[in-house]
Amino acid sequence: MGHGGNVIDELVTDHREVEELFGRIEALAPGHTDRKMYADQVTMELIRHSVAEEEYLYPAVREHVPDGDAVADKELEDHARAEQIMKDLEGCGADDPEFDRLIGMLMNEIRSHVADEEGNLFPMLRNACSPEALDELGDKVRQAKKTAPTRPHPAAPDKPPANKMLAPGVGLVDRMRDALTGRGKQG
Repeated sequence: MGHGGNVIDELVTDHREVEELFGRIEALAPGHTDRKMYADQVTMELIRHSVAEEEYLYPAVREHVPDGDAVADKELEDHARAEQIMKDLEGCGADDPEFDRLIGMLMNEIRSHVADEEGNLFPMLRNACSPEALDELGDKVRQAKKTAPTRPHPAAPDKPPANKMLAPGVGLVDRMRDALTGRGKQG
């Protein structure tokens, strides 16, 4: 993650990467151990993506988009549901009976959220912001993803300024844990 371009291009590319990982999960037989590895990769990408949206995209939506508070609040609710599913999924192995149910719920939640963002939110944002503002937001989102957490923390704040203060420290701890455990990497 970290592709270049304006915020919409950046986030749409993230969406495509997550969908590709979903496809890899769906292509494997239930219980296959690689399903867990791909689920961990999906979680890592989605958490970084969500944190960056919560730090920069949704505040911009509140400021620039008509009825932006309601739009941003709905997106945050979507994130909270997905993050709780990811937290539940974190404790499941690929052979756990709950794994298939939870990964299916996560895929449905994320696909619905992506369709809503790409079909509604992004066009509203493109109409409300200058190309320069969208480019600047893209840079901020890319920077945020570099230091963002990689594990679900459903109780963490999702609105500035608290989320901006806590995310880099939590992200550092998450990345250290990921490196030590090999989480999200093929064996």
